[in-house]
Amino acid sequence: MLIRSGKIQFLFWTAFFAVLLYIWIVTIGLQTFVLPDEKPMEVPQNVVFLMFVLYGFLAVAVLAGTIISTMINNRFYMKFFSIFMMIGLATLLTTRSMFG
Repeated sequence: MLIRSGKIQFLFWTAFFAVLLYIWIVTIGLQTFVLPDEKPMEVPQNVVFLMFVLYGFLAVAVLAGTIISTMINNRFYMKFFSIFMMIGLATLLTTRSMFG
């Protein structure tokens, strides 16, 4: 078994949970706003609040991963978190442009 340092383990688990949060956000958004059986009469506030909280957790996880990977100079995780931050912001902007 290969033993890694605590920093690399932190980066791995941060990346894992960031991907998990992103998939959760996309799934909730698709189920609520894109693929419902009938269009909701008004915006479901609880779903919007949940997505807002999940985006906050995603931003914290990606920012923490970016800072730690920069501090230890790990190129793989620096690229991963940078690309993931761009994808998250692009998704947020696309959603914002579609639903006003």
